Amino acid sequence: MADEQTEGQEGGKKGGLLKIILMVVGIVLVVSLTIGLTLFFTGFFDPGAKEVAEEQIQALESDVNKAAEVAAQQPAKIQLEAPEVEKFEAVYYELDREFLANVSSSRKVMQIKIAIMTHYDEQVIANIEKHVFAIRSSVLDIMRQVTEADIVSPDFRTTLAGDIRIAMNATLEEMEDFGGVEKVYFVEFIVQ
Repeated sequence: MADEQTEGQEGGKKGGLLKIILMVVGIVLVVSLTIGLTLFFTGFFDPGAKEVAEEQIQALESDVNKAAEVAAQQPAKIQLEAPEVEKFEAVYYELDREFLANVSSSRKVMQIKIAIMTHYDEQVIANIEKHVFAIRSSVLDIMRQVTEADIVSPDFRTTLAGDIRIAMNATLEEMEDFGGVEKVYFVEFIVQ
């Protein structure tokens, strides 16, 4: 009985190997047939197709040559150079602490943090740092005059920045005989 099982297993192994070989041969045959039919239908074996392809290539080359000639006849584009303009370097400085003030005749509070811009040297920033308490006081005086009606105005922030710039320059001119603050920017702006 054990002899019968080993004979059956050997026959099964030979049958499995034969199936694999037949499948590989079948796949190779199908791939070869597909490649051959594709070449036949695309005209690979037709001697006249090569001449037609060469004529099409020559026609395309002549079109490219004509386009190059037309492009050569057009005037060349000239790139303009920007004139050298002497510009001053902008220096920015952000004040360390926020400004917090009540909105006049309201329960709202306004908090801002500002930065300034100047084209002058570092002396303006040194003057701001030297007189920071006087500058903070003048900015807070401007902020406490703001009303709720001012806040809803479309150009409120621009107007406030201009007023703060004027107040800062006035304080610096009083203390150092020179202001130098050219623009005021809001780094933070909160109304609650």
